[in-house]
Amino acid sequence: MSGNGHQENAAAKSAYRIGEVSRLTDTKPFVLRYWETEFPMLQPAKSAKGHRLYRREDVETVLLIKRLLYDEGFTIAGARRHLRDTSNPPAEAGPAAAAQGEPPTAINRKVLLDLRDALRAFLTVLEHE
Repeated sequence: MSGNGHQENAAAKSAYRIGEVSRLTDTKPFVLRYWETEFPMLQPAKSAKGHRLYRREDVETVLLIKRLLYDEGFTIAGARRHLRDTSNPPAEAGPAAAAQGEPPTAINRKVLLDLRDALRAFLTVLEHE
């Protein structure tokens, strides 16, 4: 069966065991267990036999954590803070952030990522001289 077939069947389920989540998200089970200790919002239920049962929302949270850590370069603490802030935005960021369409942390993050890329490009030029 193809990878897409597994994902289509899994999408219809309401609970996933850690091995299924590992395959769906391409994340090792030990990493998932570690993330459970670091991200309070990732707390799968336990079956009567003690197996972790992830909901669809948990799988989406795993994918978001993975993107923040691996693609966007967040630290564990930074990703935890980002997830906490985006699920419970601070009151002072309310109307101004809504008017801009993005929370302030996202704007600052983009500027920093752009700056990092520019500095890396500059460093590459300097190294080749």
